[in-house]
Amino acid sequence: MKNDVRCYSPPAFILCIIALLLSAHALAREKRQMVRLAKIAVDSAHLESYKDLLTEEIEASVRLEPGVLTLYAVAEKEHPTHLTILEIYADTAAYKTHLQTLHFIKYKTGTKEMVKSLELIAADPLVPGMKIK
Repeated sequence: MKNDVRCYSPPAFILCIIALLLSAHALAREKRQMVRLAKIAVDSAHLESYKDLLTEEIEASVRLEPGVLTLYAVAEKEHPTHLTILEIYADTAAYKTHLQTLHFIKYKTGTKEMVKSLELIAADPLVPGMKIK
C-alpha cells in the first residue's frame, strides 16, 4: 500500500506513538461526552416568552460553560410548539454543573408553567468525531 504509515526510523516511530496517543485521547474524550435530545411541548399562549428564555439560556450556557459543547434548538415546522434540543456536554460532570448555573435555574423556573411535556432521551452519536460548525 502506498498510503500506509511507516514507523521504521526512531523519529518516525516516536511521531507514530504520539499520533496514536492523541487519537486514543480524542476517542476517550468522545466516549465520555453526554449526548441527549430534549423533546419539549410548549403551551402556544406562551411560545414567544418561552423562546426568549430559551435563547437567553442557550447563549449564556455556550458562552460561559466550557463543558457545554452544543445546545441546538429546533421547532417543528408543522407544530411550532414542539421543540427538540440537541444537547452535548463534555461529560456528566459538565451536565451536572450546567444544572446548577444561574442562567439554567432562571430558564427552568421561568418556563415551568409554559412546558406541557418534557422528554429527555439519552443518545449516542453515530459519527462521534463529527464537529458542528
